[in-house]
Amino acid sequence: MHHVILGAGPAGVIAAETIRKHAPADTITLVGDEGEPPYSRMAIPYLLIGNVKETGTYLRKSLTHYTDLRIDQVPGRATAVDTTARTVTLDNGEKLGFDKLLIATGSHPVRPPIPGMDSPGVHPCWTLEDARAIMALAKPGARVLQMGAGFIGCIIMEALAARGVELSVVEMGDRMVPRMMGPTAGGMIRDWCEKKGVKVYTGTKVEAIEPASNESSSIVGKLASAMGLSSSEPATGLRVKLSGGQTVEADLVISATGVRPAIGFLKDSGITCLQGVLTDEHLQTNVPGVYAAGDCAEAFDKVSGKTIVSAIQPNAAEQARVAALNMVGQKADLKGVTQINVLDTLGLISTSFGNWEGVPGGEHAELTDKVSGRHLSLQFKDDVMVGCNSVGWTEHVGVMRGLVEGQVKLGEWKDRLMHDPTKLMDAYLASAQGQGQWAGAGDERRR
Repeated sequence: MHHVILGAGPAGVIAAETIRKHAPADTITLVGDEGEPPYSRMAIPYLLIGNVKETGTYLRKSLTHYTDLRIDQVPGRATAVDTTARTVTLDNGEKLGFDKLLIATGSHPVRPPIPGMDSPGVHPCWTLEDARAIMALAKPGARVLQMGAGFIGCIIMEALAARGVELSVVEMGDRMVPRMMGPTAGGMIRDWCEKKGVKVYTGTKVEAIEPASNESSSIVGKLASAMGLSSSEPATGLRVKLSGGQTVEADLVISATGVRPAIGFLKDSGITCLQGVLTDEHLQTNVPGVYAAGDCAEAFDKVSGKTIVSAIQPNAAEQARVAALNMVGQKADLKGVTQINVLDTLGLISTSFGNWEGVPGGEHAELTDKVSGRHLSLQFKDDVMVGCNSVGWTEHVGVMRGLVEGQVKLGEWKDRLMHDPTKLMDAYLASAQGQGQWAGAGDERRR
C-alpha cells in the first residue's frame, strides 16, 4: 500500500508517523514544498523574539527521524490530482501514484491587491524564509507597519514589539481581532496595545506602498551606513498611504491580512471543496481513499452544527491521527472540531470559544470592567452555553471550554449565569456532575 501525503506540516508529519506505527510494511511518501526540515509555523514568533533558533521550530529534532521511519520525503508542490488514475502531479512535472492520499497542504497567506506589494521591504510572515528577511530589518528602533490585526497578526505583533521596533498596525475591521472578538472586547485590546506604545489604525485600509523620499530614508539603512555596515533593506524607506488620508513612513511592512486553505490545485479533481476540503467523520473526502486534515480540511463542528475550517494545531494533530488510522483500515471517528482561540497580546490574555457571536434566538450575558481591563461575554441557546469571549479574565478558561464543547445542559444555572456570568465554575460543577463530565471539572479545580 502506497500512502502519499501532501504537506509536511504538523498534520502531514503526524499522519505519516501514525501510518508507520500501524502499517510497518506500507510505503509512505511525504511531499513538502519548502527547502527546510518539517517545522511548525506557530514557532516562528518565538524565533523572531529570539526564544528559539531555527532548529527549535523543527517538528522533530533528529535530522534522521524520517529516514529512520522509512518515510520518503519528496520536494515539490502539488499542481493537480487525478482521482481516476490515482496520481498526483508536482510542479516539477513528476507524477506520484497512490493507493491512499492525504491532503494536508495547510493554508497560504492572502495577498491583498495593493499597489507596491512587490516593493523591497514588504514581506508576509509565514515561512522561515520570511522570518529571516524580517529579522534582518526589524532591528531596535526600526519603523514597522503591519497590515492586519487578526489572531495571527496579534501573535506577530507580540514578537515585533519584543524586538524593540516602532510599530504601527492597520486593520480593516472596526476593531482588533474582528473574527474572534466582539466590539467591546476588540476595542479593549486596541486600547491596551496603544497604552503599550503601538499605534493602531482600525477601520482603515492600506491603499498604496511606495518608496519614501530621500529625506525620510530608512532608519535601519542610516544606522547601518553610520556604522560602516551593509544593509539588505532598501536604500530608501517606504511610504504607506492609508484610506483615512494618513501617511506612515516605514522601514518594513508586514502583510498579515489572513490566510486561506491551499487547495487551488484540486480544481477539476472531483474532490468536493467548500471553504476547505470537505470531509466526513473519518476525514475522508467524497472520493474513496482520499482524505484531508489540518488547516485545509473542512469538518463537522457539533457546537455550531455545520462544517468549518478551524485552523489551529490541536485540530490538525487530531484530524491527522484519525485520517491516518482510517487510511490503514482502522476505523476511527473525529469527535468534533475544536473552536478555541487563546491569545496573548502584549500581556493581555483573551479567549474565544464556539459561537462567540451568539446564535439566532439565543440569549447572552455580558460583564465589562474597563477600569481593570476585564470583559466576559457568554452566549446561550436554551440552557446550553454555545460560545463565549473573555478579555483579561484568566480564571476558569478550562471551564469555559468544557461548557461549550461539552454542550452541558445548565438547567437553572443558565439563569444564574445570566445574572452573574462569573459563576462559571459553580455552574460547571453543579451541571456537569450529573452528565458524566465530572473529570473535566476536577482537572479545572487543580489548575
